[in-house]
Amino acid sequence: MELVLASSSPFRAALLSRLGLAFTQQTPGTDESAHPGETPETHVVRLAREKAASCAGPGRLLIGADQVAVLDGQLLGKPTTRPIAEQQLQRLSGRELSFLTGLCLLNPQGQARSSCIPVQVRYRELSARQIRSYLGREDALHCAAALRSEGLGITLLQYSRSDDPTALIGLPLITLCTWLSEAGLDPLQP
Repeated sequence: MELVLASSSPFRAALLSRLGLAFTQQTPGTDESAHPGETPETHVVRLAREKAASCAGPGRLLIGADQVAVLDGQLLGKPTTRPIAEQQLQRLSGRELSFLTGLCLLNPQGQARSSCIPVQVRYRELSARQIRSYLGREDALHCAAALRSEGLGITLLQYSRSDDPTALIGLPLITLCTWLSEAGLDPLQP
């Protein structure tokens, strides 16, 4: 059985490589637009499933994942430009929000397990100078809520609360390890 990470994210690949399992990485072909009336939780789980399914093939065990940031019930996208990132960080200064990571494991028979793993974070009170310094030193334009927590972004946070600390980076390894073991691919078995 071939293990495939249906993601172009180098951060997800680095997390998965921690498990010592052989895997390939494939970029999924998925439209990430939200559907009308879709909750953030439903949205992120649907995208994880669609990403896994877009890379399906015989003998493949597929991992799909997606992440969104949610503030006051509204999705926060990836800023993509520095002015948008500055605006997002000013808005998030001193605020609590949720990062939702959707995870899907799709087996070769087309059966899927999926879940939404939440992480609550609070941004510190940030000055305009601190925001400019962070964005000048960290490439966070393609990260939800301009937070690259595996890098300098961790300095933006007052706290992070979750049952799975790797969920904030975008691949909840605790849940994934359980599912992989149940699928016959236990990271602890040689």
